[in-house]
Amino acid sequence: MPFSPLRMLLFFLALTLLVVVVQFGLITIAFDKLGLSADSAYLLLITTLVGSLLNLPLFSIKSDIEGTPRIPPMLARMMFIKLPPVTDRILVTINVGGAVVPLAFSFYLFVHSPLSLVQIALAVAVVSFVVYRISGPIPGIGIGMPTLIAPLAAVIIATLLDPLQRASLAYIGGTLGVLVGADLLRLGDVRKLGTPVVSIGGAGTFDGVYITGMLAVLLA
Repeated sequence: MPFSPLRMLLFFLALTLLVVVVQFGLITIAFDKLGLSADSAYLLLITTLVGSLLNLPLFSIKSDIEGTPRIPPMLARMMFIKLPPVTDRILVTINVGGAVVPLAFSFYLFVHSPLSLVQIALAVAVVSFVVYRISGPIPGIGIGMPTLIAPLAAVIIATLLDPLQRASLAYIGGTLGVLVGADLLRLGDVRKLGTPVVSIGGAGTFDGVYITGMLAVLLA
């Protein structure tokens, strides 16, 4: 059949709709395991997505400009990457959707479950260690990490600590573990990123927190 732009557009629209439906279905299943209704799950999702656009300033640290590797400008243009300006100060912010909301929801799960502080501390510590070991700074971009290792670590430790409450414990351990291991423990590395602003729970870490939380609950 001859190529039809309209047919191609309809195909991509249908594919996008399918992806959205599947994703929302998985989200509903995940949050149902955590005891949330569908309306509460969608409200949390919307709050997370909208909050991901908001970064609250916390403090600034001195940048380690000397010796900071950066992508050559010509290579950056070829890869359609916009390099941020180099500055001697780095503003540290916290992302609402990627840090504040997961922290608040983790506290909610803790209050409404029989989990103990010791279990949560152990789960967060294990996932934080794993995430710290597998993550690393990407100059000019942020902290990067593989996607599936953190949720798998969260599910394993949650199952070992409390099989009956493993969904809630996997979410708390997974999301907080990413925040601690990829952000808080990596604050010393952000001095060499060559970017004027870093966000706790933002940029690439937002994907890590969001995906880890969802996958950890689905796998639990």
